Amino acid sequence: MKKFRKTAAVLAIALITLTIYVYAAAGNASEGEAELFEPLKTTVRLWYSDEAMADYYNEKAVGFNETHSTVRIEPALVSGVEMLEQISRASLENENYPDLYVVTNDTLEKAHLAGLTTAIPGDNPFMSTTRFPEVALNAVTYDGNYVAYPFYYETSTLLYNRTYLEMLAREELEYERAEQGGAGALSVTDEEVALRANEMIPSSIADILMFAGTYTLPGEVEGVFKWDVTDIFYNYFFVGNYMDAGGPAGDSITSLDLYNSEMVSCLKTYQMLNTYFAIDASETDYDSIVEEFINGKMVFTVATSDAITRIRAAQADGTCEYEFGAAQIPSLNDYYKTRTMSVTGCVVINGYSEHAAYAAEFAEYMIGTTDASLFTRTGKLPALNGLAYEDDSLKTYFEVYTESVPLPKMIETSNLWMRMEITLTQIWNGANCNQALKDMSEAIMKQVVGRHYEEMLLPEPDMIAVTDDTNKD
Repeated sequence: MKKFRKTAAVLAIALITLTIYVYAAAGNASEGEAELFEPLKTTVRLWYSDEAMADYYNEKAVGFNETHSTVRIEPALVSGVEMLEQISRASLENENYPDLYVVTNDTLEKAHLAGLTTAIPGDNPFMSTTRFPEVALNAVTYDGNYVAYPFYYETSTLLYNRTYLEMLAREELEYERAEQGGAGALSVTDEEVALRANEMIPSSIADILMFAGTYTLPGEVEGVFKWDVTDIFYNYFFVGNYMDAGGPAGDSITSLDLYNSEMVSCLKTYQMLNTYFAIDASETDYDSIVEEFINGKMVFTVATSDAITRIRAAQADGTCEYEFGAAQIPSLNDYYKTRTMSVTGCVVINGYSEHAAYAAEFAEYMIGTTDASLFTRTGKLPALNGLAYEDDSLKTYFEVYTESVPLPKMIETSNLWMRMEITLTQIWNGANCNQALKDMSEAIMKQVVGRHYEEMLLPEPDMIAVTDDTNKD
């Protein structure tokens, strides 16, 4: 017994000595050697496909890692081609799959059905209308549950050449003063010019047509209003207030209304605009139109927020001498309203993740600490309420976003937008609006019900009289 106690005492002393040696060695180790003595960290992987966001994600990962001793966020840039398929394959094969990833809201049904989403509790205080506008929460809703966090968005709105409006406003005011026997230009203040220019910003297509018929524009202006008539993102607003593609969240296959009298009337007005603005659908594209707008060749256009980045860059390098502004997307008249489309970039917690709690914590940290500088740094507009933008144009984009229609998620209607583009191009070029819209609806509904589908041809509605705001037919 004494021999056993003696042996145990010797072992205890040896263990204590070894422990002291290890701690001393760690204290004297170089930075690289010290890592050997740090606790193992849980790696949480973030996948994204937009290279413009790389620095931002890395910065947020560093900030999170610095305050979490047991977890390490690891962002990875991956190809956006078949991203969900890549995630699914890696998850099933357990090969460094992402714990969270960033996609657009229209892919959420596909992601959910593949088991690649994790429901966010409806009572999670982070997911509130105090933090996000309702459209952002609708964008990440599927089957009554939040399946992602809204992060940033894109939508389109009306841009106008502020320099031209102020020039015309000054001329108008000077003429009025001269007619009144006033002192002409000397009596017109900059404040009065700014106020009159604001009054000239169109709130409807009717206003744009009136503008075109009222003012004599500078020689460099080639057209009053021009936009990409071939891209649904810049045309959807004509029918957006009357088309139902899946309900508020864009996820209900039982909530589809793709053919109605209001839509036909609006598209007849859309077609009529070709007479006024003569835009050749076969020879125009979005990039060239934005370039023409920046160069002062038109007064109004419809554009996404990337146009603001291009405008600011041109102003900075001295190739653009104009000032610009953004306004609400124009209605057709006082009765027929418009509504634009939006797409929301969102952060999804992978349903296969073994570290979902850490992934969710990081997602909320990353989004919750985002501010207005995100646009300057990455070209992305945060889907957050209450941010302080120095540029009033960005405030307008957010206002338009809050009233927009989220891009739908339904797999059965995934080609709706391609068919809409084809239909709108046909209508712009002279096709019968009623028949073209009927044909489009039947093609989509056939996909939904899985058999032949036929709409009842609607009575031919009257074209909206956009030059008479009292018209309500």
